[in-house]
Amino acid sequence: MNILTETFNPPYQAAPFTSIKNEDYLPAFRELIRKSEDEVEAIVNNPEEPTFENVIEALAYSGEQLDRASNIFFNLNSAETSDELQQIAQEVSPILTEYSSKISQNEALFNKIKKVYDEKEKYHLDEEQQMLLNETYKGFVRSGALLSEEDKEKLKKINMDLSLKSLQFGQNVLASTNHYFRHITHKEDLAGIPDAILEQYAEEAKERNLEGWVVTLQYPSYIPFMTYAENRELRKELALANGKKSFDGGEHDNQHLIKELLSLKQQKAELLGYKNYADYVLEERMAKSPAKVIDFLNELLTKAKPYAGKEIEELKALAKADDIEEMQSYDHAFYAEKLRKAKYDLNDEELKPYFPLDQVQDAVFGLAEELFQLTFEERKDIPKYHEDVKVYEVQEIIAVSSSGMTEKEFKALLYVDYFPRKGKRAGAWMTSYKNQYQKEGENSRPHISIVCNFSKPTKDTPSLLTFQEVTTLFHEFGHALHGIMADTRYPTLSGTSVKWDFVELPSQFLENFCYEPEFLKTFARHYTTGEVLPDEKIEKIAQSKNFMEGYQTLRQIGFGLLDMNYHTKVGELENKSIKEFEDEYTKATQLYPAHPETAMSPSFSHIFQGGYSAGYYSYKWAEVLDADAFQYFKENGIFNPEIAAKYKVLLASGGTKDPMELYKSFRGSEPKVESLLKRAFG
Repeated sequence: MNILTETFNPPYQAAPFTSIKNEDYLPAFRELIRKSEDEVEAIVNNPEEPTFENVIEALAYSGEQLDRASNIFFNLNSAETSDELQQIAQEVSPILTEYSSKISQNEALFNKIKKVYDEKEKYHLDEEQQMLLNETYKGFVRSGALLSEEDKEKLKKINMDLSLKSLQFGQNVLASTNHYFRHITHKEDLAGIPDAILEQYAEEAKERNLEGWVVTLQYPSYIPFMTYAENRELRKELALANGKKSFDGGEHDNQHLIKELLSLKQQKAELLGYKNYADYVLEERMAKSPAKVIDFLNELLTKAKPYAGKEIEELKALAKADDIEEMQSYDHAFYAEKLRKAKYDLNDEELKPYFPLDQVQDAVFGLAEELFQLTFEERKDIPKYHEDVKVYEVQEIIAVSSSGMTEKEFKALLYVDYFPRKGKRAGAWMTSYKNQYQKEGENSRPHISIVCNFSKPTKDTPSLLTFQEVTTLFHEFGHALHGIMADTRYPTLSGTSVKWDFVELPSQFLENFCYEPEFLKTFARHYTTGEVLPDEKIEKIAQSKNFMEGYQTLRQIGFGLLDMNYHTKVGELENKSIKEFEDEYTKATQLYPAHPETAMSPSFSHIFQGGYSAGYYSYKWAEVLDADAFQYFKENGIFNPEIAAKYKVLLASGGTKDPMELYKSFRGSEPKVESLLKRAFG
């Protein structure tokens, strides 16, 4: 028996992580692909007249077991991978890509879809059904359904190559990140670094059977070093190592993969009738065109650059006092922290004791209860893939009796995985193990996961978060709420299945609460004394929200412009190196000299492994949405129940409506870029 092909037995049919063996995956994928193909064949061979129900709906509900197995496998390959799992991924990815191509290029199936699409007026479809029909038809066309047989084969091969090469890109970044560590034996080399971070570095050394301290390129290790280490030469060494990830000409170098991936994407776009890959992608985004994205980013660049310039001048003045005539990028975090402390008397290490992870999690859970009537209870009887993971049952309060008794209904499972480890990629993300959908009178609820890389607790200290990590947890929880609140009929329109430049709205929106004094006071308490963070510190946090906003804005614009140029000007790479291309298209946003030995593109996983190809701009795009949305709350009270109820509808609706229409239903008007500029620069 293969557990991945059976009905899962844990509560709520949760993934049976503890019972899955690596040797289960390949046989399970083969069997579930065959089963899914049988479901599609049943649609194709149905002798009845094609209808919305027996074609479009039937297809939307097909392949559920395969989706669940895929979610389990690929999520674990990001959060708890191994050499064996990565090898399986290399075998599984082409099998799944071939299956996907086989379905999307099934001519008989598409003919039925097209017939329903062409005759849609006779079905009197409601808004959600209309959206499903449109998305299904467009999805097939964009996957090559109208191509000749010869071109379909070409597209199939391109998709296969893209799948494998993007997977290899991510594996190279992970290997390159894990490969480097800096062993330090003299404590004076660690001057300036707070005791809690030193303890973390000592634990890392101990795990490697070394004396002294070890710093790695994992963010909870790297970022504090760059922020506090007084040893400029060591900061430079760490920064160069970080900037050389997959850019050192070695076994895990990604430069050739970038060119190959971009070439394949261009071929795909041209095959499907588009000028370039950005045109192909943006057809299905709120932004619609590369020109509109470039205009949007350049407008922000014009507004933000003067502010960024002033910020850097302030830092250079501090550096000059230390006899540094030409400040470098590896000096930025160190002097930004000095300036932040001088301006706001804020220091991450002073604030961290007020933000123990459990307390911050309780706060975000409490916010979800306040706004959306959700409760969270840990379940210890549901399988986990690692001992660090916790699982929560999420319920919604649907009624409260006069005696105070609450009536609840099950809403979701939430997995949280907070600490770094060798088999886990860097960064933070939200994902799902099971989609929400309604079928035959049952509302099948989602299983959502948040993955982060916060500092581990030590034997003496709980996990304490920097304020930036507090906002990271709120960000990912915002995504999680999008999944948890999902309430649609079809899995393909559920939760975060929205236009890509709309998907960051819920996450970035929730970050705003971290800067609200009345909310901060409810949870920012010292982990040993219980003392509430003093009012002056809370006020400083609120004031510091826009600290280095110009610099951060330029940095994000730089990433967005680089991404857009990669996906519109791939031909230029025939005569340019990755480094030359990157330097050229980020030049307008660079505030420090570019180092000849470093490049960020070879580790730019968002666009070369993740789903942000020709879409990185969406972070700034969504900031316009979130600034405008939170302004609405601010004007009427940040816990306003009527506005929260309207926002709840936005979350629950997933991709069932055009995102602009969904936003206008919530806000009453289109979002205004002025809301972002006002928040950022006053």
